[in-house]
Amino acid sequence: MNNVHMILTGKGGVGKSFVAPVLAQFLGDETFCADTDPVNATFASYKKIGAKHFNIRSIDSENNVDKSMFDQLMETILEHEGDTVIDNGSTSFLPLMAYMLENDVIDILREAGKNIIIHAVLVGGRGLGETMSSLEALLKSHAAPVVVWENEYFGKVERDGVKFIDTKIFKEHQNRILGVVKLAKYDSDTYKKDVETMTSNLLTFDEVMLSPLFFTFNRHRIQKVKTAIYSQLGQIEFDYA
Repeated sequence: MNNVHMILTGKGGVGKSFVAPVLAQFLGDETFCADTDPVNATFASYKKIGAKHFNIRSIDSENNVDKSMFDQLMETILEHEGDTVIDNGSTSFLPLMAYMLENDVIDILREAGKNIIIHAVLVGGRGLGETMSSLEALLKSHAAPVVVWENEYFGKVERDGVKFIDTKIFKEHQNRILGVVKLAKYDSDTYKKDVETMTSNLLTFDEVMLSPLFFTFNRHRIQKVKTAIYSQLGQIEFDYA
């Protein structure tokens, strides 16, 4: 595979920091991983994954992003033979979107033999509207196919009983959506605690199986979470070109 997976969502706190390491683990050890979040470089903090952090902050201001810093990231992607996962923060969402459009990133990467796949996260509850707007902006501004992650942590990803696959956005762009991955809401006393322990300690699925923080049933539940997500990812045709 020679796919570039970009995790792009304009809202923070929706689960991108969970999606990135899970996707990287699914794709395997030869995957090049990059973290461009200028505020919270969580992805790069997973030692086992070894994601490289690209500092895109402007020298003149901590609050601004220097879009020219994305050049180094793109050069590294072009040089890498194999899959890439990029975790981009919500604060650099608009700058990266603009950079990609201004510099014909998708066309250049495709000419180099790479497939570009955008991953967008939808979250239930109060953040649904904002994440839906972010997804719509991605679908309208970029030609790359999209994988949608439905995160039910804050509630079901639906409005007034209407599921995402029944929305106007989905129907209008169905040919561009490679797949939908559901992150189910689990029991807060068991599964949720186990997942939070795993993520707060920046552990991979394999590390959980060896960690003294987890016992038999904790590991069993984490394995079920892994299987549920991997089975959905396994049904998606990432090599679409």
